[in-house]
Amino acid sequence: MADSERKYDLYSQAFKADPFPTFAAMREHDPVLHQVGLDGSAQGWFVSRYEDVEAALRDDRRFVRDPALAGHAFADSALGSLLNDHMLNHDGGDHRRLRSLVQQAFTPRRVAALRPRVQALADGLVDGIEGRGAMDLIADFAFPLPTTVILEMLGVPDRDRERFRMWSNALIAPALDEGSQAEAVRLLTEFTDHLGALFAERRAHPADDLLSALLQAEEAGDHLSETELFSTMVLLIVAGHETTVNLLANAVLALSRHPATRDALVAALERGDAQAVPRAVEEFLRYDGSVERAIIRWAAEDVELRGRAIRRGDPVILILSSANRDAEAFPAPDALAVEREPNAHVGFGKGVHYCLGAPLARLEADVALSTLLRRLPALRVAPGTVLRYRALPGFKALEALPVVWEVTARR
Repeated sequence: MADSERKYDLYSQAFKADPFPTFAAMREHDPVLHQVGLDGSAQGWFVSRYEDVEAALRDDRRFVRDPALAGHAFADSALGSLLNDHMLNHDGGDHRRLRSLVQQAFTPRRVAALRPRVQALADGLVDGIEGRGAMDLIADFAFPLPTTVILEMLGVPDRDRERFRMWSNALIAPALDEGSQAEAVRLLTEFTDHLGALFAERRAHPADDLLSALLQAEEAGDHLSETELFSTMVLLIVAGHETTVNLLANAVLALSRHPATRDALVAALERGDAQAVPRAVEEFLRYDGSVERAIIRWAAEDVELRGRAIRRGDPVILILSSANRDAEAFPAPDALAVEREPNAHVGFGKGVHYCLGAPLARLEADVALSTLLRRLPALRVAPGTVLRYRALPGFKALEALPVVWEVTARR
């Protein structure tokens, strides 16, 4: 196979719709695979077995996020620095420092205190569509719920919610030609300009929110630089909604395809089983999670993995969705088993870069799915729907999810 060819398709609509046969073949025949990425030229290592993925996620000495630690000297643009100088792109002390600035806002105790607000938002969204009998689950429910929550936590006005969606997509979508690259630069410059105006407004009028706390840390001078401030806000806005939106859509799609499981969860809620949906959320994270791959790692030293020689500086892609379907780690991995325990999935990663927002994502998914199951118990994908996925290599993200239900008279 020539260097410019791919043995496995990891990008097409057919793959996105059902990637798991491909992942199974990779785990069996090519668990540590070297092939070109989306751009057709850059080579990378794709790791697909649970044991290897889990170990690499925990190994922040040999598999690092900062390419400089792997011998690369990338020069970032001024815009790139404003977007990329955040905790996920640092290791060691810088990572710990940046993470410590925001982690107190995402502790289980503080997140639990948000439940009444998340519940009120979920109920309000269902109130607005319940009598229609149909909606786009993403546009009408899955997007506005977590987006409103994270913007409120940060202290960012909700009036620009749709613009944040556009900016978020510009950040995570691949730009492979000059035209799309220019458009991405335009949109992301607009994003950072907007954040700069928000910072000025909040400096003049501090409040009890995460943005004010970050601004105070930046002004202290020894905790947060200007680029770190911008990058941290970008990360929290994008990560604070993107993954949860897709998790909710994938979960509803799975329940529509497994109506007996959906009905069993409805019955569990009716009899007061408060753990039924939280257990199910863990299974949705494993079964068809929203994050297909971990953010790219770089080999900080030469590593031999299953007989393959990974050289210092090589990019390494850990396929979370494949690891979560590995029969060596999960009995009947292709079955949707919402009562599965234990469930040691890697949907939120592992190790020092474990997802900071995991408690919030779990709460939002619990509230959102419980609300839908209680109030729209026969919710299902609209007949004749043709599913389309966004062209995002790292995510399993539907463009839309039309759903229907029976409208009954309000009691």
